[in-house]
Order: sequence, then structure tokens, then C-alpha cells
Amino acid sequence: MNGLVVKNTGSWYHVMYKVNVVVACKMKGNLRLQEIKSTNPIAVGDLVNFELNSDGTGVIYEICERRNYIVRRSTNLSKQAHILAANIDLVVLVATINYPATSLMFIDRFLASAEAYGVKACLVFNKIDLYNSEELKYLAAVQFLYEHLGYDVFKLSAHQPDSLIELINFLHSKTSLFSGNSGVGKSTLINYIAPTSFAKTAEISTYHNKGMHTTTFSEMFQLKHGGSVIDTPGIKGFGVIDMVDTEIGHYFKEIFQASKRCRFSNCTHTNEPNCHVLYEVENHTISASRYQSYLSMLTDNEHGKYR
Repeated sequence: MNGLVVKNTGSWYHVMYKVNVVVACKMKGNLRLQEIKSTNPIAVGDLVNFELNSDGTGVIYEICERRNYIVRRSTNLSKQAHILAANIDLVVLVATINYPATSLMFIDRFLASAEAYGVKACLVFNKIDLYNSEELKYLAAVQFLYEHLGYDVFKLSAHQPDSLIELINFLHSKTSLFSGNSGVGKSTLINYIAPTSFAKTAEISTYHNKGMHTTTFSEMFQLKHGGSVIDTPGIKGFGVIDMVDTEIGHYFKEIFQASKRCRFSNCTHTNEPNCHVLYEVENHTISASRYQSYLSMLTDNEHGKYR
């Protein structure tokens, strides 16, 4: 039987087949023997083949070929990656200027990962109802930066339904992965967009101005007017996975374009002569924050760090 993985609880996979019929499945043992370099060989969004057991549970014996997927580096040092979701049309990074603050470096790493795996990405800045005038001014500058690079940017508040209309229309008929730091209001937003989700929410830690993890496992929810969203646990950062130094710049749109005018084809844009990327950074046509994010990913690659 063929089905769609809609939830991963670590040891069980919830597979939907027919019309909204869900069965809890285990993974067949020999799948573990395959050379899958990830902490979770089966991900939400995967199409799988499974067999039903007499007790009503199932056994997944095959993962169908993926159209795409997106990963982050796992904190489990014995593995290379953690697959956030598979077969998706869009990745949505929910961010906040404050309460808590999402760093531009985190945003850039997320966008670079989406570029690396060929998945369209957009940014959603939540909690605009809480920002003061200086924070709103900063948000406008950040919006200009990323829209200039070609990314769709949405500004909204999960507590102001009218501000969500544009995003809801944008998500129509797509399978969208929602991600972001803990505390940015991702689950609250999903609860409004997909009212049947009842994703867990938690208050911000006032001591650190950071969120507390509330989503433990990834789960897919159907949208009322077509499409679906995948809620994922709050994440702290993205590490470099299987990227050589000369490839990292390919996943920063503006750096890739400028690199075509560099003297050397294998330029790392750090100290080489006649590097057009450095020229554009010095002349402020490439954002200093974006360039610093690029350098941080190079450093990760050199030292094998996870950020």
C-alpha cells in the first residue's frame, strides 16, 4: 500500500492513505542497513510503501524517490544530517525582530540551505504588533534587503487575522515547511492557518528573551482551502553539510552573480586578488551582513563546527 508520512514521533511514523485514514507504522529493519546518512531515514512528506499488520499498525518497507528535501546538520555527532521534510514546494522561515530576536546570520544560513536543496523559500516576520518605532524601522530595512534578493517577505502578527490574508493566499495549494527559532510564534501562526492543528505553544522566557521548545516532532496539517503545512521543532541553527568552500558562495544569490567577474574560477572571496565579490562588499552593493554570514559558513566547513 502507498501512503504519505504526516507525522514522525521518532519511533513511529503516521502514514495517511485513502482519504484522511492514518495508520501508525514502524520502519522495516532492513531499511536501517541502507547507507542513509541522517538521523531520520523517513521524514514527513515522504511517500512510502507499507504493509498492514493484523493489529491495525503497519510496516514501512520502501521509501519512494523524493522530489526534494531540506536538511540541517544534526546535533547527533554520529550522523551527518537531519531531514526536516521531503517533497515540499516551499520553506517558510518564521522570524522575529525581537521577542526573541532572530539573527540575520540564522536567516542567511536557512536561505542558503534552501538554495542548496533547490527549494523555494520565503520569510515571515511575526509579532509586528509588539515592535517600537526603531524596531519597525529596522524591519523595513531587513525587508528591503531580502526582497531585493528576490525573496518574498511577509510582515504580520499571528494575533491580527487580517494581517495573515496575504500569506494564506500565498500558501494555497502548496506543501510548505514552517521553521524558525523557538519562541517566534510559529505554532501560534500554524494554529490560525490550519485550525485543526492545535500545535502546542509556550510563553517566551523573560530571563533570556528566548522561546522554549514546544513542538517535539514534525507533523503535517491540511489547509482548509488546499495545500498543507509542516510544523517542525524550533531550531537553533544550520551547519554546513557536504559543501566545499567554492560551492558555498553559489547559495548566496548576489555572491554567486558577482563571482562570475572574479579573476579566479575557484575564488573563495576572502583574500584573492581581483575578487569582484570583495569589491562589491567594499562598495556596499553586497550587504556586509550577508558577507559575514557567508564567511561564517566557510569557517564551519574548515573546523567542522555546528552552529
